[in-house]
Amino acid sequence: MTENSLHRAVADFRLHVYAVIARVLAHLERMAGATETPVDWLQAFPFLAAYRSLLAQHEPADLPPDLAWAWWDLQVAAGGAQAQPDGHLPLRALRSERGLSDDDVRFLIGAGLVEEDIRFGALFAALQEPLPARRPCVGLLGWLLSRPDGESLDAWAISQRLLEHGLLTVDADRRGDPRSEWVVQVPPALWDALQGRVVEQPAPGVVRQSQRSFPPVEELILPPALQARVARLPELLRGGHITALVVRGMNGSGRRTLLGSVARSLGCDVLLWRGDKPERPDDEGWRLLGPLATLTGSVPVLRCDPAPGESLDLPRLTGYRGPVGIALGRSGGLRGPLVEHSLSLTLPPPDRDARRRFWQATGVPMAEGTLEEVAGRFLLTGGHIHRAADLAHAHALLAGRREVLLGDVQQATAALNRQVLETLATHLEPAGGWADLVVAEPIARELQALEARCREREALRERAGPAFGRSLNRGVRAMLSGPSGTGKTLAARALAASLEMDLYRVDLAAVVNKYIGETERNLNLVLSRAEELDVILLLDEGDALMTRRTEVRNANDRYANLETNYLLQRLETYEGIVIITTNASQRIDDAFLRRLDVIIDFPAPDAAERRLIWQMHLPQAHAVSESFLDEVANRCALTGGQIRNAALYATLLARDGCPVSDSHVEQAVQREYRKAGAAYPMRAGAGNGSQLTRVRQYVQSLG
Repeated sequence: MTENSLHRAVADFRLHVYAVIARVLAHLERMAGATETPVDWLQAFPFLAAYRSLLAQHEPADLPPDLAWAWWDLQVAAGGAQAQPDGHLPLRALRSERGLSDDDVRFLIGAGLVEEDIRFGALFAALQEPLPARRPCVGLLGWLLSRPDGESLDAWAISQRLLEHGLLTVDADRRGDPRSEWVVQVPPALWDALQGRVVEQPAPGVVRQSQRSFPPVEELILPPALQARVARLPELLRGGHITALVVRGMNGSGRRTLLGSVARSLGCDVLLWRGDKPERPDDEGWRLLGPLATLTGSVPVLRCDPAPGESLDLPRLTGYRGPVGIALGRSGGLRGPLVEHSLSLTLPPPDRDARRRFWQATGVPMAEGTLEEVAGRFLLTGGHIHRAADLAHAHALLAGRREVLLGDVQQATAALNRQVLETLATHLEPAGGWADLVVAEPIARELQALEARCREREALRERAGPAFGRSLNRGVRAMLSGPSGTGKTLAARALAASLEMDLYRVDLAAVVNKYIGETERNLNLVLSRAEELDVILLLDEGDALMTRRTEVRNANDRYANLETNYLLQRLETYEGIVIITTNASQRIDDAFLRRLDVIIDFPAPDAAERRLIWQMHLPQAHAVSESFLDEVANRCALTGGQIRNAALYATLLARDGCPVSDSHVEQAVQREYRKAGAAYPMRAGAGNGSQLTRVRQYVQSLG
């Protein structure tokens, strides 16, 4: 609302208040003269005399006192006739948009007089004794606001209309009393709105955003085809062809920005509702959203996030009949009267060109050549780009630079990821790279192919044949299978290091929930956040969620199958990189295997690989003999994880500056076999010399 509009709204509100006070004074003066023991109300309540003097300053000098109320009514009517058509006045909007009568508006103002001047509370308490209330009751307002020279108002009918529009509330303690004794009040947020006051958060869960904070529709960063459709939306909304605009997409994809830009085209601000579920009876923000939208001339925008398979019921907004915007996630649905005549749009993830434009729109200075590299490497949504840009600029300033470099953006995205994801998953530090991974040559080639698939995931979609259509997205789904300790998690960390991306491991114990639907909700939450921030997601021991669907024999089977079905569908539409590890691939449903882009089997390492793993994990200054290390690598079929543990334990045994020796390694290997419950394949004391040496000594003794 502009400064001029605010002054006009305040002046119009003040005019209505004076007209109501004039009626109250007229009734009090008539009552004083009609009783046997007249009460001088102006003397009993001196503030009334002050109001009488204030009104007289605006009234004609020759106006009879008993006609002052009628003169003020004429001023209200004249003010409405002279109202500018391009301006928004809250009280006029109640008449034009909600069809309220003059009596309805006066009743509303009378109910809120105590909000304007607390001294009216003492007057109301005196007039409605023995009712112990300082706010007016329905019966009192019906008498005070009727025509002084005519019949009383139908107070109950008026109050019922105002209650239905959400403009009045009734004291809950009075609901059992006769309706004429119901104590009514105007919610404080609505009383502010009646005066045109701009409040950033007028009600719980409701935030007001100025239309100037949104770009014009033609400046939105959208694909050309979608841009053309959005440009025609304001005309459809003005004509009433659609009553609700539903925009689906990831968090940060610009759903609210699009809705705000459309509202700006309509000349309206935005009231953003961030509540839970509108059917909750205790949601004060939802109850006030409609009346606030009407009084402020704003478009309500609802941010809804139903769980997978959930359909959110949206009733009509009380006290509002204009267009509504709804920002919705990629899962769940809507139903109810509010979306009966709705139009849905889906915002796709921004491509490279769109991301470049988002970075340019932030205004953050970048070194030459950095912009193209940043737009290509970080597949973020527009909202996350704006947040990352601020953090990256702060990192650059801390380093004493004005221009943002690639490293600043990488630090910013890492910090952004931790803020959003650490409550859902655990951050894993990337390994040094493929050099830290000891695998057979075929496995190494498969891992390099997986890296190439991840690097080209966006460009591959553009180069693919026409048969793929829209079924090919930029997601990469890979499974690493094999026994425990064979390097599956290490491979995921090496991949993250090579791609220079963050890696987060999902804690399945926190995701899986015994309550129906909660597992799907948790999975959707972590998958959605990961693809929005473009991190690598690791589903460790993923077979717990991907087991084969079984014949339904009880409720547990049914809901387990539902979880599997959901994960099947969600992985198919996943836009990020997800790595699934398992040591029981035979338990995984075949439908998952068909949806995976890459499947790599990690066998247990052979003798040569075990020898190399030992060399990489033992201290550089160790004293383990080459012959004994050969024997351990050949005869002890340990996995990489077991060798790592054994090398660490052997290092622990070598205290007081002593180097790791054969005996230390032998004790550590024996310990690993005991942990596994397996027989130690080498006889005790083998560390004192190699088997070949002992055989030679035995042969020499025979000679």
